[in-house]
Amino acid sequence: MTSVLTTEQIECYQRDGYLFPLNVLGEKDTAQYRAQLQEIENKNGSALREAPHLVMPFVDTLIRHPAITESVASIIGDDLLVWGSGFFIKDPGTADFVGWHQDLHYWGLDDEDEVTAWLALSPATVESGCMRFIPGSHRQSVEHIDHNDPDAMLSRGQQIAVRVNEDDAINVTLQAGQISLHHGRTFHASLPNRSPHQRIGLAIRYISPKMKQSTGEKTIATLVRGQDQYRHFELFPGPKCLMDEADMATRQRAISLANRINYRGAAASIAARA
Repeated sequence: MTSVLTTEQIECYQRDGYLFPLNVLGEKDTAQYRAQLQEIENKNGSALREAPHLVMPFVDTLIRHPAITESVASIIGDDLLVWGSGFFIKDPGTADFVGWHQDLHYWGLDDEDEVTAWLALSPATVESGCMRFIPGSHRQSVEHIDHNDPDAMLSRGQQIAVRVNEDDAINVTLQAGQISLHHGRTFHASLPNRSPHQRIGLAIRYISPKMKQSTGEKTIATLVRGQDQYRHFELFPGPKCLMDEADMATRQRAISLANRINYRGAAASIAARA
């Protein structure tokens, strides 16, 4: 079954700045991937949630999954790099939240040929704190401010500096194994998990190889589809095995490079959390 988006789906994405739900994984595969993550977290805690595709072979498999890459390629073209990834996990009954923000405001990229695929490894419901989108908000770029809030899941506690009408928000409910796609300028946020279960999501940030860091730095990316004729990024082929020593060093370097870009202009009290 093809995962290429239809003309109607592409038009919806272009109009709203997001598209969901799209089916990717079956129940058995979803359970297996979640079990692998649980085993890793039982041994290492939450230390590997940032850029897991660089050190976890099963995440490297997921970022290359045809059902995901075909959908993304329908929007930004056949050549795809993964610029970053991260697990967004909310434990039950916690106050963790994500404030309204735009991803591309912080990433230091020179254009907007980017799509984030958010893969649910557990149900993302209103009660468990699913993502929320503001339709059409991707057509603007707004200022952001930092909040030093210990419950904020984003690195700087960043939030947009304009008022959002909560009544306009769309709840991005997903079943385990489904994805949503969103533009890097789409206003999005999520509320705390008030359910009795973990909410587990993997965010995969796809970009066109035409993009580059506007800061002039050469960060690390993974080619997952097509070709990279531009070489604006240092290409990482994929992890050799789980937590390979050299791959762990590459991951740490990738995170340090990204933090240097993401924390530009941050107050000292916020930057200390990096």
